Amino acid sequence: MLVLAFDTATAAITVALYEWTPGEGAAPRGVSEAVDRRRHTELLTPSIADVMAEAGAAPADLSAIAVGVGPGPYTGLRVGLVTARSMGEALGIPVHGFCTLDVIAWATGRTEPFAVVTDARRREVYWARYDSCRVRTRGPEVGAPSEVLDGAPEGLPVVGEGAALYPAVFGGTDHEPLLPTAGALAELAVARLSGKKGPALLPPEPLYLRRPDAREPGPRKRVTPA
Repeated sequence: MLVLAFDTATAAITVALYEWTPGEGAAPRGVSEAVDRRRHTELLTPSIADVMAEAGAAPADLSAIAVGVGPGPYTGLRVGLVTARSMGEALGIPVHGFCTLDVIAWATGRTEPFAVVTDARRREVYWARYDSCRVRTRGPEVGAPSEVLDGAPEGLPVVGEGAALYPAVFGGTDHEPLLPTAGALAELAVARLSGKKGPALLPPEPLYLRRPDAREPGPRKRVTPA
């Protein structure tokens, strides 16, 4: 079985193709990684094509798609989700969503409590706390960086790009991984589809935690006397 995974909820445009044999685990067949905050639309489809070509696979060979659903402030989030849903519908295969913070958490492999923090702009962060890479205990939430550690154990490790952006709050220690990778997403998807414990499977819908910057205009104001 071939599982295509990609995430565009952050500055990363990350794509991976994994071959999964139930009972025997999964192995990577192709990977593409790029970081560009403004070119999700231009880079995602070519990246998927490159990964498929690297593996010598065709879209009809796919068994499932895994996609990051955010939270994320970037327009690219919707690019990934629309692509995933369109491919799933065209190919008649399931599309599974995963919280992007859970993908970063999974990549750490940690077995002790920690937090994941990503950039939400507006001097805010998206964040969640975990007991381990498999168990989320709080979040996802959006707010000021200081909220992440409010009530948390002293010295709680924090990973993610958001942590690196605010060293005065989170310190200057290692915050890797900073961004999600599709490899971790594919491994997480295979683990959950195999029935192993881990973050929940989600519908392929954007996980928004606040209103978008753009809003519909209100009614026009009268400029002449009634």
